[in-house]
Amino acid sequence: MAKWEKIDKNKVALEVEVEADKVEEALEKAYRKMVGKLHVPGFRKGKVPRRVLEARFGPEILYEDALELLIPDAYDNAVEEAEIDPIDQPDVDIKQMEPGKPLIFEAKVEVKPEVELGEYRGVEIEHADPEVSEKELEEYLQEMQGKHSKLIVVEDGEIKEGDIAVIDFTGFMDGEAFEGGKGENYSLEIGSGTFIPGFEEQLVGCTSGEEKEIKVKFPEDYQKEELKGKDVSFEVKIKEIKRKEKPSLDDDFAKEVSDFDTLEELKEDVMNKLKEKAEKQSRVDLENKIIEKITGNSKVEAPKVMIEREIKRVLNEYVQQLRLQGLSLPQYCQLTGKSEEELEEENRPEAENRVRANLVLGAIMKKEDIIASEEDINEKMKKFAQTYQQEPQDIREHFENHGQLDVIKKEIALRKTIDFLVDEAKIDKVQKSISTD
Repeated sequence: MAKWEKIDKNKVALEVEVEADKVEEALEKAYRKMVGKLHVPGFRKGKVPRRVLEARFGPEILYEDALELLIPDAYDNAVEEAEIDPIDQPDVDIKQMEPGKPLIFEAKVEVKPEVELGEYRGVEIEHADPEVSEKELEEYLQEMQGKHSKLIVVEDGEIKEGDIAVIDFTGFMDGEAFEGGKGENYSLEIGSGTFIPGFEEQLVGCTSGEEKEIKVKFPEDYQKEELKGKDVSFEVKIKEIKRKEKPSLDDDFAKEVSDFDTLEELKEDVMNKLKEKAEKQSRVDLENKIIEKITGNSKVEAPKVMIEREIKRVLNEYVQQLRLQGLSLPQYCQLTGKSEEELEEENRPEAENRVRANLVLGAIMKKEDIIASEEDINEKMKKFAQTYQQEPQDIREHFENHGQLDVIKKEIALRKTIDFLVDEAKIDKVQKSISTD
């Protein structure tokens, strides 16, 4: 049994009561769990009667384990009964816990805010059909050339933009070497912006074997406090210069990088892939425009806890991307001169927009009664089964056993909601090439 009341704008207090017989059942389970761990003089281990244990240590000795058994299910049932949608962990306060009496506890929890929906059916959107230009095709082929380039050592010649300089360096501030300012055999691509502004530019024109003093100033917003805005110098030795040598764009190149015999066949295949990519990106862009407009038409306040959670999610995704590049987040922060806190703040506006959009989409989903049908779920399981080469039923059991099926249902319902909004939108076609970068 549960009662609830609103105690703040997005916060409610649930008063939950659990029957005395369930309390007794939980206390008995807690006793059986604990009795084997305690040693009481006069009794063999595990043979202490419950009444003796409670008399010696007090009945409260069983409460913690019993509450761990009782509260989760009671809280979940109360949430379902009250038809609220919590967005954070509850703050639980035990009001009554005694043998032979019902358990009474209060749970204060923040819930999803109310959404005042604006116009969302038939919103008017300008959108361009995707196009891929010859220039984009040529740029993609040049990227392919770059990926299949060979690095050659430049024996006689100067460093140019795009070259890779293998260097040793030591940084000095006020005549003293500073921490983190030393490197050996470091491969630096000139023009990549990897080092602080002004460093790479001063290497242009240098030759292999040359030693050079480079003077730069750390940015005012650099991550390390002791280096912010400081003038420093680096002693640099150029040990080797490497230059990318691109292969010729011809039939031989097509044979080397693909299953095609001619460059024209490769171009046709690349163009088809670019068009497919452009169409997918066009759909994403269209969906984002519609969601942005509908969110703008609605009134909702993004709770702080949801914004913080979204920021963490975005940064976690970013960490995964950095790992693919062989970088950790601290290394990235050092290279860019930004702290993790600054990265969080940079992502805050976008995170807030995403939270507001998701709240609006959730409200539309509820109002339009959009759900994941059994047919939808089965279709999703078939796709997973094809990907992982397993039976659909095995895939479903896996999700059920790991408590993930509800997540899949929400994802399906969200996709159906977005598709519904796109179908309802009034789209005004305009002519504009969409980049496939």
